[in-house]
Amino acid sequence: MIKFAFGIFLLSFSALLLADNAAPTPVESAAAQPLVVVHPTVAVPSLTAAQLRSIYLKRQVIWPDGLPIQVFVLPLQSAVHKEFSQTRLKLFPYQLERNWQKLTFSGIGTPPTEVSSATDMLRLIQTTPGAIGYLPFDHETTDAKVIQIKP
Repeated sequence: MIKFAFGIFLLSFSALLLADNAAPTPVESAAAQPLVVVHPTVAVPSLTAAQLRSIYLKRQVIWPDGLPIQVFVLPLQSAVHKEFSQTRLKLFPYQLERNWQKLTFSGIGTPPTEVSSATDMLRLIQTTPGAIGYLPFDHETTDAKVIQIKP
């Protein structure tokens, strides 16, 4: 009986350790996190992490001034997308994709527009009113506005 109880304890403890290791781990330096960038006419100086997550989950689709939000993402396999998802949104990339698929298949939404590179991302943000996207922290942000993300 003691061996059985000890075995159950070990299995439970192992499951807890594995579950803890599965959570996204934030980057230690905030400077290394991808920059959140919007079109210069977006009248929002900062967003909370919860607001940013709502935008990328397509729950918030309009800026406070009434302008539709146009969301851009890098390819799901890109390192910058993975880092953005985990550090800024506190989600795994597959969780975002699953949410976008549900919206698409249910007919109540569309996924964000995927762009092939950070350069294309910047160009589209610069030319699309209401646009939001992200760039590597060391990428140029000319003619776009970097948004501060508050915890």
